Amino acid sequence: MKIILLQDEKKLGKKGDIIEASEGYARNYLLPKKIGVEATAQNMNDLKLHKANDEKVAKEQLDAAKALGEELATKQVVVKIKAGEGGKTFGSVSTKEIAAALKEQHNIDIDKKKIQLPEALKNFGGYEVTVKLHPQVSAKLQVKVTEA
Repeated sequence: MKIILLQDEKKLGKKGDIIEASEGYARNYLLPKKIGVEATAQNMNDLKLHKANDEKVAKEQLDAAKALGEELATKQVVVKIKAGEGGKTFGSVSTKEIAAALKEQHNIDIDKKKIQLPEALKNFGGYEVTVKLHPQVSAKLQVKVTEA
């Protein structure tokens, strides 16, 4: 019996795969647990439509990430940290602080987990930080660390 998987299943395959399963396994396990549906003409057509829609959404996300990457390349974020005697900094700048400054200064909301620091930003000055917007798109962001 042909089955279309509705979710990833470790030993069977990924979501959307069409597998061959024995009649009993399909009727007693896969169908009742909503792991898969029978591969009828209607369900096959629905699968095609879902795949086309997923591809369209993925392309839109990629285009949006590229546009945001180009915008970030032109921006500079200023982060202020406390300084002690002799111009030494207290602590370092974290990705959370960079994301908050980006939101405050340019109204661009980026998840702090997407910001990758080359090293700890412990000194004053300018740095180039990588922002991973999409698996295929990375952007450079200029971060300037100044004294508060």
